[in-house]
Amino acid sequence: MSWQEEVREIEQRRELSKQQGGEESIAKQHAKGRLTIRERIDALVEKGSFEEHGEGAGFAEKAGDGSIEDFAPANYVVGFGDIKGRRMVVGGEDFTLKGGSPNGAGLRKSVYAEELAVQFKVPLIRMLEGGGGSVAGSGGKRPTTVGSPVYSEPRFKIIAQAMNEVPVVSGAMGPVAGFPAGRLVASHFSVMVKETAQVLVAGPALVDRALGVSLTKEELGGWKVHTRSGIVDNAAESESEAFEQMRMFLSFMPQNIWNIPDRLHSDDDPNRADEALMSVVPKDGRIPFDMREVITRVMDKGSFFEIAPFFGQGQIIGLARLNGAVVGIIANDCVHFAGAMTSQGSQKAKKMMELCDTFHIPIVNFMDEPGFMIGPDAEKAATIRYGMSAVAAAVQSTVPWATIAVHKSFGVASAAHFAPNTFKLAWPSWEMGALPVEGGVAVAFHREIAAADDPAAKRRELEEKLMQDRSPFPMMESFAIHELIDPRQTRAKLCRWIEWVQPLLEELKGPVTWGMRP
Repeated sequence: MSWQEEVREIEQRRELSKQQGGEESIAKQHAKGRLTIRERIDALVEKGSFEEHGEGAGFAEKAGDGSIEDFAPANYVVGFGDIKGRRMVVGGEDFTLKGGSPNGAGLRKSVYAEELAVQFKVPLIRMLEGGGGSVAGSGGKRPTTVGSPVYSEPRFKIIAQAMNEVPVVSGAMGPVAGFPAGRLVASHFSVMVKETAQVLVAGPALVDRALGVSLTKEELGGWKVHTRSGIVDNAAESESEAFEQMRMFLSFMPQNIWNIPDRLHSDDDPNRADEALMSVVPKDGRIPFDMREVITRVMDKGSFFEIAPFFGQGQIIGLARLNGAVVGIIANDCVHFAGAMTSQGSQKAKKMMELCDTFHIPIVNFMDEPGFMIGPDAEKAATIRYGMSAVAAAVQSTVPWATIAVHKSFGVASAAHFAPNTFKLAWPSWEMGALPVEGGVAVAFHREIAAADDPAAKRRELEEKLMQDRSPFPMMESFAIHELIDPRQTRAKLCRWIEWVQPLLEELKGPVTWGMRP
């Protein structure tokens, strides 16, 4: 007597699970320009490295003789895979089965993905494509119990726990709605494929039924909507580009909060002095300049990875390397709103601060801050509340900061550019004060200007006089900044700073906590 028949059935179930929704369903998926979840996993991780968990999970219908007549696999695939030799948890919905709406086993495997990443302290990658729950249910015989036991922990607790312990990356590969959409935003980095993905709380039919608003999936939740709403960070032209962005983001991340990011060898000279930095900021402060050029000329060549470029566009965030060491980037973009802190921009900067604190990544801040955004739209968007939350995040930050005062810093919003023990550098182009000179003169001297024979000339005279008082040299004289520097020295100064702070990161390993914020 042997267990040959049972072993044969185990193998059969595993083979049947790999058939997913069947040839016809897979063909439909390909016709829409989308890969299946198993093809995605194979394309993302190193060849042969995927180790599936719950390979035979699913439900079989058997004939009278005990043979399997039909098999419905769990429609969530999850397991370990390697990226550049690093173990990751990778998983996602199988859209070829019920459009990714979870069956019983699929739901359990999807919840298990976070549990697996937290248990083994490795990054989690989700490739999402599904519609969450279905009003039709999962079918089959009604269970004898419903819901979860009263003593069980909330299902979503592990999602929050994962974000506080391991890097979490999610991709919207096709239509994503309901619970999968919630998972998408519960990530440190998210990307959606432009032509095939939409992200929705509810689809067009439900929106039309509930609100009487008729929109297509793309109009409701396409990439043009959600790269600007902040629901996703980045967009990709194809699934392969989305995979590359996921791998790129993870290359800056440690395995977990008990580690620090890997430092790579850099061939870029730490003392490189880029001549273009001398003239990148115009003498006329009203002319905008390209802050991304500043960032790329200072960081290791080709290392800057921008995050959320279309959300909160007055701010620039991303990850880069300085002499091989990982740093977070926060900067103002004067091309949009003169770089002012909008409601969205404040949220964007705060998220970057929290990401860097969570994973012990030093922050380099390029400051060109005109203040919080003003006007009726800014008031309706609660700009001052979100702005003060960013200020609170900065002053509670635990990682080393270096702030380079590139052009201007006005008002309370400037406080969002300095953490405790910030290394403060400034360029000679820096101008600071409670208000920009132009606006401040118009407010403070409006009677004097109105009474002048030539109001425009009087205004210019007052502006020029006040500008002389805003030179950064007195700040250097008073040791209110560490150094006033030749812009070409920025890279060398920062590369020395990164050497000073690198040993301090070891002391930051583990969980980080913050106080309440506005």
